[in-house]
Amino acid sequence: MPDSTRPAGPRPPSSVLVTGAAGNLGREVVDRLRAHGVRVRSLVRHQTPPRAGVESVVGDLTDPAAVREALVGIDAVFLIWPLLDSASAHAPVAELAAAAPRVVYLSTTAIDDGAARQSDPIAQVHMDVEVLLHEADLRPVVLRSDTLASNARGWASQLRMGDVVSGLDIARTAVVDERDVADAAVAVLLAHRPDQGVHVLTGPEVLSRAEQVAHLGSALRRRLRFQALPADLARSRMLADGRPEPLVEALIAASVRRPESNRVTDHIERLTGRPAGTFAQWAVDHAADFN
Repeated sequence: MPDSTRPAGPRPPSSVLVTGAAGNLGREVVDRLRAHGVRVRSLVRHQTPPRAGVESVVGDLTDPAAVREALVGIDAVFLIWPLLDSASAHAPVAELAAAAPRVVYLSTTAIDDGAARQSDPIAQVHMDVEVLLHEADLRPVVLRSDTLASNARGWASQLRMGDVVSGLDIARTAVVDERDVADAAVAVLLAHRPDQGVHVLTGPEVLSRAEQVAHLGSALRRRLRFQALPADLARSRMLADGRPEPLVEALIAASVRRPESNRVTDHIERLTGRPAGTFAQWAVDHAADFN
């Protein structure tokens, strides 16, 4: 019989708030939490069609009242910070500190812990939010993810028109399947005793954009090629597509300043019990997205 005098150990969370739930990664996290029977709530900026078994609170992550409402009865939070402004993170972090849930924060492998300032605005804002979470004594689990494979969906419209993908030629990265990142996120969200600290999530190989396009070509059985664009031309095209100017400038800065990394880790396998999948397999699994 169990010893009733022994203190009970920590229980895994039964309710999780997912920010960014409408995005490629957020949807995967929500699906996995639901499969585990977890009560899921999303914080969304605009009302969206309801998803079975998912509560939603409409509000902005920078609005303390909306964050406070979303946190009621919540044990854990999967946090994706969507802005290039880290100053506006102070208010929601204060709400998190007051509610004291388990926090799993999605960050980036581009962070250089030895640098006083990061190479570009995207890496800098992630570093700033990590610091804020630690200073609030939230003891976050930080998942520093490399480039998500799902970013390649941004090439779909070009591939429906022809066999050339044009864009910024960023440094080679260990592209990681968003499904693996979601598995890792859920593993730490629901763990009895998560390993607090930093986990670096990468795919199994470092790829250039040209190599990613080649893998897509193999999956689609087409001869595709990547065409690198000068920064000025890439900027004008992204602005014409309706991307916000601060984001465009941050992407340009990242393409120019971010150093190439050949780092590949086994952290996904440590967290999930299986190796990270390849971009080539991701392309096969998602070929229909490009037709």
